[in-house]
Amino acid sequence: MHVGKDSKWMQQLVFIGPAVLIFSLVIIAPFLLGLYYSMTDWNGVSPNVNWVWFDNFKKIFMEDTDFASSFWFTTKITVTIVILTNLLGFFIAYMLVQKLKTRNMLRSIFFMPNVLGGLLLGFIWQFIFVRGFTTLGAYSDFFLFKLAWLGTEATAFWGLVIVSVWQGTGYVMVIYIAGLSNVPEDLKEAAYVDGAKRRQVLRHVILPMIMSSITVCLFWTINHTYKMYDLNYSLTNGGPFRSTESVSMNIFIEAFANNRYGLGTAKAFIFFVAVALITVVQVYLTKRREIRM
Repeated sequence: MHVGKDSKWMQQLVFIGPAVLIFSLVIIAPFLLGLYYSMTDWNGVSPNVNWVWFDNFKKIFMEDTDFASSFWFTTKITVTIVILTNLLGFFIAYMLVQKLKTRNMLRSIFFMPNVLGGLLLGFIWQFIFVRGFTTLGAYSDFFLFKLAWLGTEATAFWGLVIVSVWQGTGYVMVIYIAGLSNVPEDLKEAAYVDGAKRRQVLRHVILPMIMSSITVCLFWTINHTYKMYDLNYSLTNGGPFRSTESVSMNIFIEAFANNRYGLGTAKAFIFFVAVALITVVQVYLTKRREIRM
């Protein structure tokens, strides 16, 4: 049966049109509107909007030390969390693809923290750091329990790292398990027959074969951690003395607490460009190492 061009366009419009419309309203339109407001001095409330061109961007790069500090903090914690989450997630996944009787139960246990929301998770761990560790320290006299985990810049940093890694490890574990399960057994057996050790098989056979999983996990952890807000808000609220203030929190405070919406959207645009460039470079570098089957 011959189908005309108009009919094909109508079919595509019916199936793709709603998704494109929703994507445009939810993503593209707010992005363009935010780009417009980034070049104004709008306070988010007043009907008066004055065009200031690139003055907001100049102020951010030349005067706003708080934004630079929050960006540096976010970069440091992102690198730390990405490395630890992926190493720990891969190690657990590697253990749980072995023939263990309890591996299904262990997979569920390790994935469970990822189900909890960032706000709830932050408040739970805030109670653990402040109340739980203090009580344990009084009974055990162990030095780690006696630290003011949310009271200093260094300990608050590692407190956020601990909670973030604890939450995200289960998610990347599932992706790594999927990748490890698809590695052909005959390749590993052939490597062992040729005299390769377990470490050599891991490095030269398994890792190259799961590089697509590594690409996905790195992309997710970088993107997720850079945009961290809810956990940062509920656990430390940027303290002490704004030393753990993420970029997302800095943007929120600028736009909605300080009522400088134009400046806040300018920061958000800079943040978007930075994260986009970082993730594009990461995907490009890891994609090059993937093996085409």
